[in-house]
Amino acid sequence: MLDDAVHAILSAYPTIHSACRRRQLRDPVSGRSLSDHQAGILEHLDPETPITVSDLAARLRVTSATASLQLTQLARLRLVSRGRDDVDARRAQVRLTEAGVRLRGLRSLLDPERVRQAMARLDPPEQNAVVAGLRLLAGAAGSLPGESANPRRSPRPSRRPPRR
Repeated sequence: MLDDAVHAILSAYPTIHSACRRRQLRDPVSGRSLSDHQAGILEHLDPETPITVSDLAARLRVTSATASLQLTQLARLRLVSRGRDDVDARRAQVRLTEAGVRLRGLRSLLDPERVRQAMARLDPPEQNAVVAGLRLLAGAAGSLPGESANPRRSPRPSRRPPRR
């Protein structure tokens, strides 16, 4: 029974993700759009605690130059601010602005409107069953050992080989 449930979830998820994934993020205040990639960068930043460009690059698994180019675009949109490290002025630090925090809060893997359209195709009892099932699964997944309760704050390991 459990193996059948796991198979059903693994089979259904790609269809749901493909049909309902967010393609871009639009700021309701400014009307500007961000690509999913640009919005993803905001997930790694914080308004209070700055991060160096090189640390961000490591999290994103890109070079510092690539991260810097992305940050330049986000800075132009006033979503991030850059400053100098207090200890080492050669190092640039980045943090989210208020607008960046607002946009990051809007980000979701799934497009709410597309999910709404899909849910509207179901009868109310089916809608309730979907919501109840997803809440149960999310609760169980969130209690798995070794997983961060807040994926925004857990950096991804670098794919770069260690320096010698």
